[in-house]
Amino acid sequence: MPHTIAVAGKGGVGKTTTCGMMIDYLCKKKQGPVLVVDADANSNLNEVLGVEAEITLGTIREEMAQAELKGTLPAGMTKADYAEFKFNSALIEEDDFDMIVMGRTQGKGCYCFVNGVLKTQVDKYAKNYKYVVMDNEAGLEHVARGTLPHVDTMLLISDCSRRGIQAAARVAQTIEEMELKPERLGLIVNRAPEGVLDEGVKAEIEKHGLDLLGVLPQDESVYRCDCDGEPSAKLPDDNPVKKALAAIMQSIGL
Repeated sequence: MPHTIAVAGKGGVGKTTTCGMMIDYLCKKKQGPVLVVDADANSNLNEVLGVEAEITLGTIREEMAQAELKGTLPAGMTKADYAEFKFNSALIEEDDFDMIVMGRTQGKGCYCFVNGVLKTQVDKYAKNYKYVVMDNEAGLEHVARGTLPHVDTMLLISDCSRRGIQAAARVAQTIEEMELKPERLGLIVNRAPEGVLDEGVKAEIEKHGLDLLGVLPQDESVYRCDCDGEPSAKLPDDNPVKKALAAIMQSIGL
C-alpha cells in the first residue's frame, strides 16, 4: 500500500502551491514513483508543477457524452469499453510522477459521475506507487467520499491569519466527525512574514488544539511565480519556502 497524503484547507491560502512543492520534495528523494491526484474541479496543480494537463476526467466525460449523443462511438465498442479506453488515457506520465486531473464538466449538473471515475482510477493505479498525494478542493468532499482508500497523513494548510486558523480547525473537526482517522493530522501555516507567527495566531492555534508542524515564510519569488505563470514547484531547493517545507517533511518522517 502506498503512503497517502491529503492536503486540505480553504481557498486562497497557498494550499496548491504547498502541495506542488511537497510533490517536488518527494520526487527528489528517488525512493519510488509518486501518484499525484488533482481532485479540485478548478484544477491548477499542474501549473504549479509545470505540467500540461489537456486531458482531464471532466473533458473526457464531455467527449463521451457528445459521442453518445451523436452516435459516433467507435464501431464494435460498447459504451463501457469506450469509457475504459478513454479514461485510461487520462493518466499524465512524467519522469518522476504520474498525475490524474479531475477537471470539471461543462455547464450545469453535479460532479457525481466524475467523482466516481476519479475514485475508480485512483483505486486502479494507487498500488503501483510509493506515495499518493491528493490536492483537495476547499472542502473535504473527496476524502469523505473515499476517493483515497486510506489517508496516512492529512496536512491542513492555512495562511497566518486568525480566520485561516479557524477554517483549518473546522476542517480538523470535520475529519474527527467523519471518523477518518488519519495516522497523522497536522497544520502548516503559510505566508508568515519572515517565517514568524504573531502571538495572537499562536494563541488561536493552541485554542483549537491543532498540531502545528511548521511555518512557511512569505516569499517574493513564490509570489512572482504565481503572477508570471511559472511553476513554483521548480524554484531552487535553497528557496526559503522549499527549505522550510523540506524540514517539516523530514520532521514527520516523509
